[in-house]
Amino acid sequence: MKKPPLRFKTIFISDVHLGTLNCKAKECLHFLKNTRCDRLVLNGDIIDGWQLGRGSKWGKMDTKFVRYVLKRVEKHQQEVIYLRGNHDDILSRFLPMEFSTVKIVEDYIHENPNGRYLVLHGDVFDTITKNFTFLAHLGDWGYKMLMSLNRWYNKYRSWRGKEYYSLSKAIKAKVKKAVSFISDFEEKLAKLAASRGCSGVICGHIHTPADKHFENLHYLNSGDWVESLSAIVEHQDGRFELVHFKDFVLEYPMKEEGTLAEAEEELESELSPKLFAEGF
Repeated sequence: MKKPPLRFKTIFISDVHLGTLNCKAKECLHFLKNTRCDRLVLNGDIIDGWQLGRGSKWGKMDTKFVRYVLKRVEKHQQEVIYLRGNHDDILSRFLPMEFSTVKIVEDYIHENPNGRYLVLHGDVFDTITKNFTFLAHLGDWGYKMLMSLNRWYNKYRSWRGKEYYSLSKAIKAKVKKAVSFISDFEEKLAKLAASRGCSGVICGHIHTPADKHFENLHYLNSGDWVESLSAIVEHQDGRFELVHFKDFVLEYPMKEEGTLAEAEEELESELSPKLFAEGF
């Protein structure tokens, strides 16, 4: 018998980067299929417009991800809040925008029993991203090369029977300037939240999941679905939790993909009114 999905009040995910070779859309989709929530917050860089503009290929799994979210909206009036990121910044021309139960905005205030949380992607404090577009794209190209190296390195590690190892995460953890940037980024966003009368902030952008406190301010970063594979969930009692896919998949193992017809049947089954309602 299939294990019932985990139930949450809100799920926050960011930086899926659909349309890129290193995107873990399959894993993120597996996470969504095995969870239910009143509100799904897509906190920026869900689709990577930068890479797609440079010739990156949109894959079948990317389509499945988008289709699944839209099916939840269509069949069950799933509330979705999509916040603009820097890689999907083309949305800035149309904000704010709303259709059905989907809202696409720059930022929003999330009401929680413990206070108000400012939710935004986080690139507002990334000077290079905001003011030096060429350098930002150059850095993105370098990151893509590093992730390609990372992919081949982990194929070798897998052949040797070793677990996955993120080169980019290791570099960020050891390079002083990177550590300093992350720390400065976190503190600035926390202060921005305070200036908006909020007790916390929920963001993404830097691909570094976190759940920490700065004095009386709560800083949460949902991480990404390229390296960290993580999300922030809000329980029914208002408690926030940082969830890592490596732990989640132990409880909800992934199975091998079947045929296209089987995938269609599975999607319809998972979104049937009876089964979907069990998640709420």
